[in-house]
Amino acid sequence: MSQTLLNLNGLTKAYPGVVANDDISFRIGVGEVHALLGENGAGKSTLVKMIYGLVKPDSGTMELRGAPYAPGEPRAARADGIAMVFQHFSLFDALNVAENIALGMENPPPMRDLAARIREVSETYGLPLDPFRTVGDLSAGERQRVEIIRCLLQDPKLLIMDEPTSVLTPQEVDILFETLRKLRDEGTAILYISHKLEEIRTLCDTATILRLGKVVGTCTPRETTARDMAEMMVGSTLQTPERAGRALGEVALDISGLSAPAPSAFGTALKNVHLAVQQGEIVGIGGVAGNGQEELLAVLSGEVLTEAGAVKLMGQPIGRLGPTARRALGLLTAPEERLGHAAAPDMSLTENALLTGAVREKLAHNGFLRWGATREFAERIIAEFDVRTPGPETAARALSGGNLQKFVIGREVLQTPQVLVVNQPTWGVDAAAAAAIRQALLDLAAGGTAVVCISQDLDELMEIADRFAALNEGRLSTPRPTAGLTVEEIGLMMGGAHGMEVAHV
Repeated sequence: MSQTLLNLNGLTKAYPGVVANDDISFRIGVGEVHALLGENGAGKSTLVKMIYGLVKPDSGTMELRGAPYAPGEPRAARADGIAMVFQHFSLFDALNVAENIALGMENPPPMRDLAARIREVSETYGLPLDPFRTVGDLSAGERQRVEIIRCLLQDPKLLIMDEPTSVLTPQEVDILFETLRKLRDEGTAILYISHKLEEIRTLCDTATILRLGKVVGTCTPRETTARDMAEMMVGSTLQTPERAGRALGEVALDISGLSAPAPSAFGTALKNVHLAVQQGEIVGIGGVAGNGQEELLAVLSGEVLTEAGAVKLMGQPIGRLGPTARRALGLLTAPEERLGHAAAPDMSLTENALLTGAVREKLAHNGFLRWGATREFAERIIAEFDVRTPGPETAARALSGGNLQKFVIGREVLQTPQVLVVNQPTWGVDAAAAAAIRQALLDLAAGGTAVVCISQDLDELMEIADRFAALNEGRLSTPRPTAGLTVEEIGLMMGGAHGMEVAHV
């Protein structure tokens, strides 16, 4: 057993209506890769915030290298050798790599010296970065490198990583794991949070499992199946999504010759996109982040208008219609960004249910809002999608990311759309919640809805989609049936086989 680096003793943290962490105790060894597993709302985020100095525990103690450890703020945690790579990047697009890294340092050196250090450290750990590249021009994987290098420049003793592979390609995941193994071999401990259980099995030495704020078990991931770990997290048997046989109907969504300029200097233009989706069909769209996924959803939702005939719903041109008109006709969408786009952070879940459900759920009458009906709609979403929350009056920002995701997807699914377009439907949610969301999409298609699922999770798309297409630099490849599609063929499509059949490998 390795020497203990960080020891947690009885950490407890409560908020109104919920005990987020209840008597949490475990240890992390020097040079150990330690996984922290749990469902959404299990208490993982609160725990790492206490370790990083963002939250103060109500009771319990921490010891770092045998000495009392109680950081009052992240600056104190960093001074003691604790670094954290957050799930959501905190970078300024208009600044270059070195400028972004300097903003996160207490006393940054002269820019020339910092640039040299960035090159040195990034190349040493196999994550090469050009310190003078503008962040807005970087891919999602390169942006994550910036966050990691910013941490490594602190020479951390413990590196906390929250969902680090959610925006990476398989090749980028391999590079990241090589870097983490190198850090481990040098004695850096890593606390690794991820819902991708096969990654946990590949990388981690030990796993601590949380459920409802308590430690419910530990395991050695290499000796434990992903299914067993998932069932430890949820405390019950995991249900695998089932694809019911279904007949396809007429074309519900028809995209023809769709082009749209980039919305900003760092956006992606859509170029001559063609796609027809039938009733009862699920079409999966894959691709590395930043290749036009958000732009495509914005065009389909009506946030960005196009030529009338470029988008048709049940044969009706809707390219010039805005979001409310499209929702009334039955085209619903769920964007990737939960807070601020899919949901208003400071509004309650009831109010957020009203924002997109007003028309189809008839939540207003003669200019007056029907708050009773709206609350019932929110309660139905919470119940049917197992959203862990004190109640419908809770603010959206108070939910964990995964629980808010379940609410957002449930809100659209329960409105029985003609067409549903979702972007990253299970991003950051646990295995049980992901299975439930995928089952909901399959059930929706079985009822005759046409579903477009945009996702970077290729396993997800292969599990639920009837056909697969890839976005690359704003171009969409010709959709292919997912049955029999190989990883090599998917790679070719993601690499830029634009609008043409991919040769069989």
